[in-house]
Amino acid sequence: MTAIEAPRSPVRPARKRGVNWEKWGWIYMRASGVVLIVLIFGHLFVNLMVGEGVKAIDFGFVGGKWADPFWQWWDVLMLWLALIHGANGMRTLVNDYTSPGAVQKVLKGALAAAAVVLIVLGTLVVFTFDPCPAGSPADLLPSFCPAV
Repeated sequence: MTAIEAPRSPVRPARKRGVNWEKWGWIYMRASGVVLIVLIFGHLFVNLMVGEGVKAIDFGFVGGKWADPFWQWWDVLMLWLALIHGANGMRTLVNDYTSPGAVQKVLKGALAAAAVVLIVLGTLVVFTFDPCPAGSPADLLPSFCPAV
């Protein structure tokens, strides 16, 4: 005669302590994607549909737009979200197509370094942009700069 055993519950691995970076990366991709849709379409609408459209986009248009702190922050937010979103997506590809080890660490390090450098440089360009630098020859300045 055989004994009937009670069904066993599946053994679950012990839960790891700490932050679940994969979960937060997944959440970031969804949230930043939604915000980026709004930022990008707002950017395109203002640049291409309002006023004279694409014909009006020149150095003066950008200079005038970046004279307003609202548009500076709009463009910086778009830059930051897009670069982090793209780097996170590339990180996912590196995880999927490389084995854990030195190559994966080098690729992830290169992604992080590229994202940080581009974010810093882009932010500096937006906030330090001056279309009318002091001391420049008048013939080199755009027409909208006051003659000094």
